[in-house]
Amino acid sequence: MQYREDKYGNKLSCLGFGCMRFPRSGGRIDMEETEKELLRAYEAGVNYFDTAYIYPGSEAAIGEIFEKHGIRSEVHIATKLPHYMIRSREGLDKYFGEHLERLRTEYIDYYLMHMLNDISAWEKLQAMGIESWLEEKKASGQIRQVGFSYHGNADMFCRIVDAYDWDFCQIQYNYMDENSQAGKKGLQYAHEKGLPVIIMEPLRGGKLAKDLPHEAAQVIRTHSVHHTPAGWSFLWLWNQEEVTVVLSGMNSMEMLEENIRTACHGTVGVLSDADKAMLEKVAGIINSKMKVACTGCRYCMPCPQGVDIPGTFAAYNRCYSEGKIAGMKEYIMTNAIRKEPASASQCIECGACERHCPQHIQIRQELKNARKILENPAYKITSKGIRALHLYG
Repeated sequence: MQYREDKYGNKLSCLGFGCMRFPRSGGRIDMEETEKELLRAYEAGVNYFDTAYIYPGSEAAIGEIFEKHGIRSEVHIATKLPHYMIRSREGLDKYFGEHLERLRTEYIDYYLMHMLNDISAWEKLQAMGIESWLEEKKASGQIRQVGFSYHGNADMFCRIVDAYDWDFCQIQYNYMDENSQAGKKGLQYAHEKGLPVIIMEPLRGGKLAKDLPHEAAQVIRTHSVHHTPAGWSFLWLWNQEEVTVVLSGMNSMEMLEENIRTACHGTVGVLSDADKAMLEKVAGIINSKMKVACTGCRYCMPCPQGVDIPGTFAAYNRCYSEGKIAGMKEYIMTNAIRKEPASASQCIECGACERHCPQHIQIRQELKNARKILENPAYKITSKGIRALHLYG
């Protein structure tokens, strides 16, 4: 196992255990199998375990297993505050108390604001006194480090990074998302600010491991160096010094063992120029299956009407490369969960974006096409439901 340091010199395993998808049996977490996997990961040197309040049964399972084997002090637990469910400072104490009770611990190593996708959500928390609350918890030792997880565009990510003295952050990033969501721009910005970056979705929900186009899979199979598609995805990330921990939702022993083997090679500079060229070719093949040739360069931005043009096209393309459910999820995560919507339907066809697009994309027409697919009845109902929760007060 390879290790990288956080902001304070703590050594973190380059492979982190994402605890959202533990094995289940009869609708419940299979505790016997989960225990085997967590202990095997621990024995192999994995010391970063990522969960969240809203992951069904996850916190309680981790707490029970770590307490049973007396290893709590030897691992780092990351969990997440569901800020979108909180209406007052008292709510902060309520949910934090539940974290500690479920996890059977007296402290949280890495505490994240979950899906902090809009600066307005942070401002709402500030109005509740979140900053003084966090200072108190850090002073008491109940929280060791504070961060946030993020799904959204790079510009908003940078604003959130600058809004508080964070200890770390967590973003979606992989060789297909260099120019979407926070992307490489966000990764490098956080690194320049001294923030360790935790990576989620390294395989895009498994799509880069098992659902590659035939031509892309063939490129990987015939490359002179042999790794699985998943292995190459991890190595691409670990090759970058800005990456601290890569999370994987390992819900089988086979997957766990493969990732442990790959993590032994998880060093900066592990990829040769030929390896990088091979992965660029794979990415190109995947991109060729997409609907809009948007590279996410953002020359079209800002839109006078607030439309997130690259974000919309990323979700639209995902509908065709990975399926409509994946594309819809992307669109909801990066658009609906925001105080100020950035939907394609806000376009008034002024054409300002097209004058700056280096790919000469017919953006106005493509936004219409994307809107037909993405802003369907299911999206509208979900979006209204989110707003009805008064997420932003």
